[in-house]
Amino acid sequence: MNQTIHPTARIDPWKAAPEVFKAALALENAVRSFGIEPKLLELIKLRASQINQCAHCMNIHFNDAVKAGESVQRLNLLPVWREASDLYTAAERAVLQWTEALTNLPGRQVADEDLAEIKKHFSDAELARITLAVATINAWNRFGTAFRPAIAAV
Repeated sequence: MNQTIHPTARIDPWKAAPEVFKAALALENAVRSFGIEPKLLELIKLRASQINQCAHCMNIHFNDAVKAGESVQRLNLLPVWREASDLYTAAERAVLQWTEALTNLPGRQVADEDLAEIKKHFSDAELARITLAVATINAWNRFGTAFRPAIAAV
């Protein structure tokens, strides 16, 4: 009997290649060890996940942000943070712009203005750590959008 696979069926990459999950988790654990303020880290993760349209990661990071003490209002307005800029500090706005610049990177360079703005608020070491946090969530988003894991109800 010939078995038909639904066209939206996906694999579980972590079961298919556990070493991939182990490597991704090691990178995630490194980012978490950097001392980036938890609410700021979740804003980074949620904003990149929104841009990448990774529903699985958006769900995780919205809930993690609330657990870290972030307000639902700020999370709901995150996609339009420029229009609601009074809700976010200057440092948060710089990080959100940096996150967007790095997430929307294909085919362009990060603007000098974006670098100058974020450097007003963070040291070079902090900027390197924030950049790795953005890169890491973008990697997770690639797995989430490629394989569409189920979204857990809260």
